[in-house]
Order: sequence, then C-alpha cells, then structure tokens
Amino acid sequence: MSRIAEAFDHGKAFVGFVTGGDPSLEKTREFVLAMAEAGCDLIEIGVPFSDPIAEGPVIQEANLRALAAGTTVDALFGLVADLRGVDSLEAPLVFLTYLNPVYHYGYEAFFTRAAQVGLDGIIIPDLPFEEQGELKPVARAHGVDVISLIAPTSDERARAIAEDADGFVYLVSSMGVTGVRAEIKTDLAAIAARIKAATTVPVAVGFGIHSPEQAAEIAKTCDGVIVGSAIVKIVAEHSAAAAPHIAAYVREMKDAIRF
Repeated sequence: MSRIAEAFDHGKAFVGFVTGGDPSLEKTREFVLAMAEAGCDLIEIGVPFSDPIAEGPVIQEANLRALAAGTTVDALFGLVADLRGVDSLEAPLVFLTYLNPVYHYGYEAFFTRAAQVGLDGIIIPDLPFEEQGELKPVARAHGVDVISLIAPTSDERARAIAEDADGFVYLVSSMGVTGVRAEIKTDLAAIAARIKAATTVPVAVGFGIHSPEQAAEIAKTCDGVIVGSAIVKIVAEHSAAAAPHIAAYVREMKDAIRF
C-alpha cells in the first residue's frame, strides 16, 4: 500500500498545506514536522510560482515571500529528501505546483528526481484532465501520483476524472481561488457520491475550509479535509515562530474530524 493510500486508511484524513520556503526552507522543514507530529495525515508543499492563478491573496503573498527568499524546485527536492530521512515522518509528501516549473524542469527529469527523494504525489491546478496525456504516464512510471481536481462544475467530466484518478481525488468545495470562506454552500455530499460511484480512490475536499465546525461537517461527506490558506495565514502572522501555532491548529482540526 502506498503512503497516500495509508493516509486515508485510518479514519478521516487531515491534509495540510504549507508554501515551501516561506519564510525559509529550514522553517518549512520545522513546520512540516510539527504538522505531522500534531496529526496531519498528508502534507502538501507548495512550490512557489510567480503567477499562481488558483490562489487567493494569502497564498499569493506566501509565494512572493518564498521566491524572494530564493526558493527553487531543486531546493524543495532537497527538502523532501531531508524530510524522508526523518524516521518519525510517515506522512506522504505531495508537491502542489503549477505546470510551468514542471515543464521547464522536464517531465522525465522532474519525476526521476521526485522518485529519488521520496515525493509521493503532485497536484497541478492549471493542468486540465484532458491535457494530462504527456505528463501522467511519466509520473506513473516513477511511482508518483498525479492527483486530479474535480470542481463543482465538473458534472459531465467527473466520472472520467474519477475513473483515472491516482492517490486521491481533490474535490474543490467552491468556485474561485483559494482562501478561507465563511460559508460553503456547494452540495458536496452529492458530488462526492457521484465520484465514489466511479472510483475506489479516496475523496478529499479543499478550498475555503478553516474552522473545526466546517471540517467536521464536510468530513461527513468525504474521506479527508484539506486546509491551506488558514495554515499559510498562521505562517504570515508568526513567521519563523509559527510552528507551535500551526501544531495547535492542526490538532484542533484533526480532533474535529475524528468520528
């Protein structure tokens, strides 16, 4: 069983996100380990990019801070290799990146390196399902899951996406960019049921979730809950001193989805 499958094999999974290199690689390492120790089942590491079109202001600003700090794809591969050398870290590690850095690196070179360092998966928000043809076979050949997103408007395409899914399905809770939302009105239960009818791959919901109450309600309909902006906001507020605040938040959110 892959590490991603194992992340969803012990009840509802909590998936947390941090922007790699914000405020530094050393601190990202500290944050990832703190998240894992606090109960994060799977950790997404954002690869900073100059034009992150799916992100709201919180993560956009984190991208700019990380780029200003000199964060590169190779540096983040090095971070993953370092983290995989920590015996206590069992959580799968996934890159969230836009297509440009992967294309520029070269698909074969990128996924060869990803496999070498122990990266478990990749999420590429600006790569449509219909255009995964060149990239996905290379990733699969190297044992790296390409995690597909399904939006609330993906009705006709949802089955095809789900049937070809690897790792887990990322169900987007709401239209628009990332960022905390006071209310999520999408009928996630109905969408998740349609996805589950087409695949045995776990379904996790992300975009906008930030409170324990939201997490608990959404977890009733799916296999996991994804939180990004709320964690990145903690980093923005506390910078190098954010680790204990992140850990406390992760514990609270994880406790909320224990059924």
